[in-house]
Amino acid sequence: MTEELFRADAYLKSCEATVTAADATGIRLDRTVFYPMGGGQPGDTGTLRRADGTPVAIADTRKGATPDEIVHVPAAGAPALAVGERVTAEIDWTRRHRHMRMHTCLHLLCAAVPAGVTGGQVGAERSRLDFDSGDLPLDKDAIAAKLNALIAANHPVEPRWITDDEMAARPELVRTMSVKPPSGLGRVRLLDIAGVDLQPCGGTHVRATGEIGPVVVEKIESKGKRNRRVVIALVA
Repeated sequence: MTEELFRADAYLKSCEATVTAADATGIRLDRTVFYPMGGGQPGDTGTLRRADGTPVAIADTRKGATPDEIVHVPAAGAPALAVGERVTAEIDWTRRHRHMRMHTCLHLLCAAVPAGVTGGQVGAERSRLDFDSGDLPLDKDAIAAKLNALIAANHPVEPRWITDDEMAARPELVRTMSVKPPSGLGRVRLLDIAGVDLQPCGGTHVRATGEIGPVVVEKIESKGKRNRRVVIALVA
């Protein structure tokens, strides 16, 4: 089991940890600040620093064979770590923070476009959501204006939890049509942007929308008879 420190505090950049397993698939730690790929958000990259200061570059982070296991994938040629070894886990904070800004902005995009979401992807430079918009007209400038107004309003952003039963009783909270929130663990994590958007999400996010900064809608593409892809980018 890996203690997921990023769930409680997405702003943690490093932590001390112990190697619990290391094999051809990657390195497991007893605790980590590295987010594993999931929910459209890429896995973190960074470094596991040994006690003598030697860096072990981490090229990706993924979920393991069980829901409570996180695998840190070393870069090619990185030195091997031994079980029981103590390391300092350090994420690439610049990359992660851009993912946090982008992921939160995609939740705002859900609020700006009144249609079901059929897919999405978070990126450090640009991100996108696919909408089952049908005949709903989507205008780049209008959507960008809505997004930037929501960003400028600096709405607070915070995670909260509800039980599986509460989630089952509120199906309207699920905006993504192709992916159901995880259930069977007793509770589901929601992301609450006060007065704007509330939906299940296990990703990392900023504390308030103002932290996102200005964004642009780069393009809107047709991805089928009903699907439209909206691509956004950070200005800086």
